[in-house]
Amino acid sequence: MVGMRPEVRTHRPLATLAAKQHGIVSARQLRRLGYSPPAIKRAAAGGRLHRIHRGVYAVGYGRLTSHGRCLAAVAACGPGALLSHMSAAWLWGLQSPCPMRVEVTASTRRHSLEPIRIHYSAALADDDRARCEGIPVNALPRTLLDLAATTDRRSRLVHAVQRAERLDLLDLATIDTMLERRRGARGAARLCQALEIYRDPVFARSRSERLLLDLVKKAGLPRPAVNTYVEGHEIDAYWERERFAVEVDGWDVHRTRAAFENDPVRLEDLKLAGIDSIRLTARRIEREPALVAERLAVLLARRRQELQ
Repeated sequence: MVGMRPEVRTHRPLATLAAKQHGIVSARQLRRLGYSPPAIKRAAAGGRLHRIHRGVYAVGYGRLTSHGRCLAAVAACGPGALLSHMSAAWLWGLQSPCPMRVEVTASTRRHSLEPIRIHYSAALADDDRARCEGIPVNALPRTLLDLAATTDRRSRLVHAVQRAERLDLLDLATIDTMLERRRGARGAARLCQALEIYRDPVFARSRSERLLLDLVKKAGLPRPAVNTYVEGHEIDAYWERERFAVEVDGWDVHRTRAAFENDPVRLEDLKLAGIDSIRLTARRIEREPALVAERLAVLLARRRQELQ
C-alpha cells in the first residue's frame, strides 16, 4: 500500500492541474506531483488516466474537447513545441472548425504521429511564441506567415487576415518586424500582398472602404479621392473628372432615424450640384467585388460621355 500513497496524496493537485489544462497532463507533470512510473500505470489501468499520446494523459475521461486535443498534441511533441498552421489559425479565431489532424511546429525534427502533423522550424524566435487559452501556440504574425506558405487558396489567407482585423488582432508593425526577420521565407510575398490594402492610411476607418479601393485598383479604374468633402458632405469615394460619387453603406451606420432623414438630403444636394452618385452596401463589396467593379466601370464610362 505504500506505493499507492503518492496517488492519494496528489489526487486533488492533479485534478486542479488538469482543470487548468483542458483535462490534459504529461508524464513529466505527473512525476512532479509525486507519481512514480508504476503509479502512473496503475492509474491508467484503473481508468483514472487515459493515454492520449506517449507521455500524455487525459485525467478521468478519454474524450477531449478541441482545446484538449490541441494541447495534448503540443505536449506530445516535447518542450518548446507550438500549435501552428491551420490549428493555430483555429485557436486564434481565424477559421473554423478545428482541424481533425492537429498541426504542431517543433524545433527538433520528429516524425509525424497520427493524428498529429509535425512541422520543423529551427527559426522560432521568442516573438513567434505565444499562449492562447492556455495552449502554447505560434504568435499570430507567424501563424499568418505559415498559412501564406502552405494554403493553396488565396481566399483562405485573405479570410484569415480579415478575421484578424475584426478581432482587433491585426498589428501591422508586429507583422512587419516578423517579416523583416523572416525575409525571403516561403509565403512572405503572399502575406505582404494580402496585407497591401491595410497599408493605405486614408482607408483606416472602414474595411469595406479598403476593399472598394482594392477592387478599383484591380479593375484598372481611375483611383477616386477618398473621404473627401464635396458640396459640404463627406463622400467615401469621389471621381472628380466624372463628377461621380460612391457612398459605402453599412447597416450599423445608416440604421438611425437621423441617417434616414439626412441621407436623401445629401443625395439631393449632390444632384443639384450636377454630381451623380450611387450607394454600395458593405455586403456587396465583400461578396461581389468583380460585379461591383464591372458596373462601376460602366457607370464611369457613361458619365464621361455625358459630360463631353
